[in-house]
Amino acid sequence: MQITVIGGLIFGFVCIIISILLNGDIGGFIDPASIFIVVGGVIASTLVAYPISDVKRIPKLMKMAMSKTDIDVYKDIDKIVELSETARKEGLLALENSTEGMDDPFLKNGVMLILDGSDPELVKNVMETELSFMADRHSNGVAILNFMSSASPAFGMIGTLIGLINMLATLSEMDTLGASMAVALVTTFYGCVLANLIFTPLARQLSLKSEQEQLRKSIIIEGILSIQDGENPRVIRDKLMAFVSRSSAATQKKAGRKQNPLPEGNEGGEANG
Repeated sequence: MQITVIGGLIFGFVCIIISILLNGDIGGFIDPASIFIVVGGVIASTLVAYPISDVKRIPKLMKMAMSKTDIDVYKDIDKIVELSETARKEGLLALENSTEGMDDPFLKNGVMLILDGSDPELVKNVMETELSFMADRHSNGVAILNFMSSASPAFGMIGTLIGLINMLATLSEMDTLGASMAVALVTTFYGCVLANLIFTPLARQLSLKSEQEQLRKSIIIEGILSIQDGENPRVIRDKLMAFVSRSSAATQKKAGRKQNPLPEGNEGGEANG
């Protein structure tokens, strides 16, 4: 699990609970009927909006949003440069030995495509199609959580309206008016908490993870095409590093990350396209 996400959720709930305790009794904020209308309403509206197969993915999506990712584009760049050195020295067919211990199926698939002698345009189309479908799957997951985020306050308001209607129906009982009003507003509270502390932040986390994975795969595609084109390893590294922001590159430099040295004879060369 990603410690910042879990820590943020816990800190958020702790802040809310402390603020409640400092101003009154937490018992007034616990109402089963309010929880039922908000949570049940959000689930019902999501079932209407999305197929059941997508709704079943919600727990997995939330777990993914809270999990820690091990994406390291610098490691991928080092690996691609290493492959380009092998291809430059021994030829493209020498890359076949490198695929045996390759853990990344996307990179391995790209190497296999160039080993099969596929046209560069075909290699690009196949890999970009896979990237496109992955991006679509990720965006659908983000959209589901964003939908639930927008539905939560809406059902909170519906619960409040139900409470107000019931309160007005018993308006003659003035001694219970304050308590009835408080219960009516609790549903809005639940809806706002679900939207702003859970669904919206988790949707953003999923979006960030998707962007990181898309960047990584874009780097791999460019690297595979550059290897197939026989470009100089140093030029390939410079080209792939252009995908990474300067701030991220500076962070890696401060951390003292080592890069694979290139042979002296591999200096020079120009990038194509």
